[in-house]
Amino acid sequence: MLHAYYIFLFYTQVEVPEMETVVKKPERHFVLVHGLCHGAWCWYRLATILRSTGHRVTAPDLAACGASPVRVDEVRSFAEYSRPLTDAVAAVPPGEKVVLVGHSYGGYSLALAMEAHPDKVAVAVFVAAAMPAAGCPMSHLLSQIMEETVPDPATDSVPAVTGAAETFLLGPERLSRRLYQRSPAEDLALATALVRPARWFLDDAAMTESVLTADRYGAVRRACVVTEEDATLAAESQRRMASRCPGVEVVPVEGADHMPMFSAPHRLAAILMEIADKYT
Repeated sequence: MLHAYYIFLFYTQVEVPEMETVVKKPERHFVLVHGLCHGAWCWYRLATILRSTGHRVTAPDLAACGASPVRVDEVRSFAEYSRPLTDAVAAVPPGEKVVLVGHSYGGYSLALAMEAHPDKVAVAVFVAAAMPAAGCPMSHLLSQIMEETVPDPATDSVPAVTGAAETFLLGPERLSRRLYQRSPAEDLALATALVRPARWFLDDAAMTESVLTADRYGAVRRACVVTEEDATLAAESQRRMASRCPGVEVVPVEGADHMPMFSAPHRLAAILMEIADKYT
């Protein structure tokens, strides 16, 4: 039933610009990476817009996310969690390059894919996402982000234990007040129904060791899309991360909450296509 529900979502009609106003552009291949507790389903509006203008879209479910058959306690490492993405990038034919787009915690998975396959990435776009610096363990940035997040008992995530893994789940209040406060009510309802337990992988070797190098991860061109009304990852924090990575283009999205694929899907699509045109 869950797979059928996803098929319904991805083929639900989404408002797109009038076709006569759309200028035909070369086809780009966008790979969209979701954040914690979410899945490929969160991109359904954006994917529809991009496809309607002639672009290819790949949106993998990371391990134990979305429609993945894997349970969260079965995921042994952050590399395994990210493998659906790294496998998708590895499968890109020789000579082709993709536009990687990562949201929120998905920025860490994006970084792994960039390090593993820098020759297959035209540009990486971090959307309200963690953007680690080359040469620094990703756990440093994750710990900093967690410290900067102001605790709010009314919107705390819900602790959960699944098997031997310590996990958490984004509760309805946190989703409503911290992530989706400017998004359509139907998308908040969708998220409340579909979010799954997740792990931080704070002590994982991929997080605690310096796995990102300047000549691979650091060589990939990057852009940072800042969500100005973000109540989860403050806009100033997003800009601070970008400032630590040389040559990063910063593009703001006014009025967007932490989920711009819902609160500002057309603006986000336009930004991604503009970045793709510039770097591919």
